[in-house]
Amino acid sequence: MTVAYPRKLNNTFGAREILSQVIRDREIHLLTLNRYRYSEQRSCKDLTDLVERLDGKPIELVRDLSRHISDEARHAVWLTDLLVDLGADIGTPPGSSYIDEFERLLDQDAQTSSDDFVIASLAAINVTEKRGCEYFSAHIYALKHGSQTDENIKIRETIERIFPEEAGHVRWGNRWLAQIADKSPEHAAKVNQAKRKYGAIEQAAFESGMDITLGAELRRVSNLLEVAETLPLWQRPQYLMERLPQTFLAPDLQQTRIDVIQRAWKRDPQAFVERLIPLFLNGMQPSQAKTARKSA
Repeated sequence: MTVAYPRKLNNTFGAREILSQVIRDREIHLLTLNRYRYSEQRSCKDLTDLVERLDGKPIELVRDLSRHISDEARHAVWLTDLLVDLGADIGTPPGSSYIDEFERLLDQDAQTSSDDFVIASLAAINVTEKRGCEYFSAHIYALKHGSQTDENIKIRETIERIFPEEAGHVRWGNRWLAQIADKSPEHAAKVNQAKRKYGAIEQAAFESGMDITLGAELRRVSNLLEVAETLPLWQRPQYLMERLPQTFLAPDLQQTRIDVIQRAWKRDPQAFVERLIPLFLNGMQPSQAKTARKSA
């Protein structure tokens, strides 16, 4: 059976590399924690919508999803308490939204049966939970190897409380998908196709929220084409026609660029000129990424 794992940002930056830089800047660190909080909070809403659509069947899945909602709500509470204690913002995070982009790339009308809907839902949950686990694990690693301040220790302890339950969600999704795949060769094929499809969607959504450098619009289009390739041939034209204009124009990307530039200039004009502009202009190429990390 197909196994989908999160890929690096533009095949260049891994989670540990990113988080090792994040924890060095308190403002960015707190913003990252608030994004975690927002994702956990939002997942409660999305999982509740899924439970309502399932309307009580299959009963085992609805029960598991109800427990899942409880876990995510608890994680949101822990992160909210942490951020409030640290005097940080708990409003909607600025910039491109990973969740909104993920949902924009979905083709929810394509499921033709209840089995298809369940498989699609589980595959989507599973791949996003894997990304969350990757980043929680990398965050813990970075904090263990970073400055051992009281604040960093408190942050690490909070993430360490969340991480085992998130890993449990991944194992739960793997089990459900494996059970469905074992029903028949047709079910196995549907599960594998869903994993490829939602893996491509998740990667596109992830990169859209992380990559603001020159050429990001074209990379978004490339990712959209990769998603389209996982669809049946007859579905691809309509899928691309509906999503290509916003993907290429990317109004959220332009606003994020403006926000980042304004904040970076206000904080440190010299670093803005010496580091941010070259990184932006080089479009996050591997050679430039190495230079940025060495100078950080």
